[in-house]
Amino acid sequence: MSHPSTAGTRPSRPYDLIATDLDGTLLRSDHTVSERTRRALAAAAAAGAQHIVVTGRSASWTRPTLDAIGYRGLAVCSQGGQVYDAGAHKLLTSITLDRKLAQVALAKIEAETGPLFLAVGREGLDGQVLVGEGYSLPGSAEEDVRAVTDPEEFWAEPITRLFLQHPHLSDDALTQVVREVGGQLVDVVMAGPGFVEVLPLGLSKATGLALAAARLGVKRDRALAFGDMPNDLPMFAWAAHGVAMANAHPALVAAADEVTSSNDEDGVAVVLELLFPSA
Repeated sequence: MSHPSTAGTRPSRPYDLIATDLDGTLLRSDHTVSERTRRALAAAAAAGAQHIVVTGRSASWTRPTLDAIGYRGLAVCSQGGQVYDAGAHKLLTSITLDRKLAQVALAKIEAETGPLFLAVGREGLDGQVLVGEGYSLPGSAEEDVRAVTDPEEFWAEPITRLFLQHPHLSDDALTQVVREVGGQLVDVVMAGPGFVEVLPLGLSKATGLALAAARLGVKRDRALAFGDMPNDLPMFAWAAHGVAMANAHPALVAAADEVTSSNDEDGVAVVLELLFPSA
């Protein structure tokens, strides 16, 4: 595998769909999209390619960022559980996590790990994140957050996912335990530092991307995907070609078809400029 991008492993014709993760991929560390990347995406659009944002963020957390960067297309949010129309400010699909099943899975996991710090994401375009005692929402998060002291509040309304943290285990180690203990009941992804997320079984960025692509009439063999974290693995498996950022998690680098420059070095643009050269 080479770095930055090499054209030798890439199909000879441009793609119809460009799927990009947000944090650590499309966005720079300051949460902006560079002018170079904007120009590269514009050139791809002029050639007929469509761009879909595919993020672990909920729609409520994604919406302000998409508004700020002027994005008006479809966005796959909440690890594939939501498809959001940014132009219409409308949630098109939303999948919830069965609360009773989540409680059973949580009990099994805690029997193995000991007590966990917990947060939940509530369903809906304005869904809050409820944060329990000890849980530290990573500093990059811009969710509508409310601290709760009564654990029963976690289960009072429909939720999209659980967020888990352990006082000692690393994110990767906790993810592995959750997968081993609760894998027959729920899915789990490590979406970034401090984000170990429990999802409905079978849900992934790939399932949400497939729904969004179908709405646009685009097939998976014409899709190019960019990402940086293990939650992007299903998206890479679904798309024809997966590009990991230089700053990506080792698991994603190992699964990628190629590696580009980092998000702060316009890695998305590096690839797109070769595929869709501007006039």
